[in-house]
Amino acid sequence: MSQDDANGDTLNDFTAEAAEPRRVVVLISGNGSNLQALIDAQSYDELGGEIVAVISNKADAYGLKRAHDAGIEAVALPHREYDSREAFDGALIKVIERHQPDLVVLAGFMRILTPRFVQRYYGRLLNIHPSLLPAYPGLDTHARVLADGAEEHGVSVHFVTEDLDGGPVVMQAALKVRRGDSEERLVARIHAREHLIYPIAVRWFLEGRLQLGTEGPTLDGTALPPQGMRLSHDDAAEELDEEL
Repeated sequence: MSQDDANGDTLNDFTAEAAEPRRVVVLISGNGSNLQALIDAQSYDELGGEIVAVISNKADAYGLKRAHDAGIEAVALPHREYDSREAFDGALIKVIERHQPDLVVLAGFMRILTPRFVQRYYGRLLNIHPSLLPAYPGLDTHARVLADGAEEHGVSVHFVTEDLDGGPVVMQAALKVRRGDSEERLVARIHAREHLIYPIAVRWFLEGRLQLGTEGPTLDGTALPPQGMRLSHDDAAEELDEEL
């Protein structure tokens, strides 16, 4: 047998080890509908990684049950048990680090994060916000949109920085406000858009396509515009089988 034959047999017998899936920790405070969208994407192998833990600052958050039902470690870390925001975030970092995440995802996590926390996970910390940022940062976005008589609303996925809802936008989905829309109607259609685009943005990151550099976010090496990748109302409605 020649040396080439021996090498060939050795190479044919070699099986490369599968790469470990990239790891995600999700932070929630309530119902966890965006968490469920991420869990569903993972179940169809469309997330690009694995949710390894879900952490809530509220022990009665329904999202913890969603995680438990999906076989994901669910951790309650009540913020009221800590004397300060800094003390809570320090404890939260310790819990997160046990899971060695590649990405931390905020899915309805109703806490203002300290600079220490943001800097710890800078560039691998995503949030979703119910408006077309930079419009309507903060709370009560739907009521404010209706009060202003705005014709367009939407959702934004963005990297988290120390500026509240001010980090670079990755992706948006727009929504036309209909005459006679109530806040409840807006919420339902906004949630559908959140559930549509959040798993996409998470997958981009986990696959290495989405990155945050010194000049801002890039997708496949190309700088994203200020509004990120935006789905128009019609495109989003088509994806969701809504009536146009």
